[in-house]
Amino acid sequence: QVQLVESGGGLVQAGGSLRLSCAASGPSFSRYAVGWFRQAPGKERDFVAAIMWSGGYFADSVKGRFTISRDNAKKTVYLQMNTLKPEDTAVYYCAARNGGIREIQDEYNYWGQGTQVTVSS
Repeated sequence: QVQLVESGGGLVQAGGSLRLSCAASGPSFSRYAVGWFRQAPGKERDFVAAIMWSGGYFADSVKGRFTISRDNAKKTVYLQMNTLKPEDTAVYYCAARNGGIREIQDEYNYWGQGTQVTVSS
């Protein structure tokens, strides 16, 4: 069983940066792929980025602006968000699955409660 807690959200001006953290508890965290998803008001939850071992996989909308990393010793995954745009405003969720990276949210077994990111223009 994995429990996830997101933090680091907030209000930022367009062009600014935020770093989100996803802290996990539970055994064998290094075996889990971790993904970030976001949901804007009135919209579906969309894939943002995911990581298994290193590097990462990104949605086209954030490619070149967001990076993802993990510290298995701290059981934490980070989403560094740069050059933020108003359209990045959403609740950001991290999720974990035992296996490889997936873009589809239904493939993830464990979810955090979400953290709000608001980008003002």
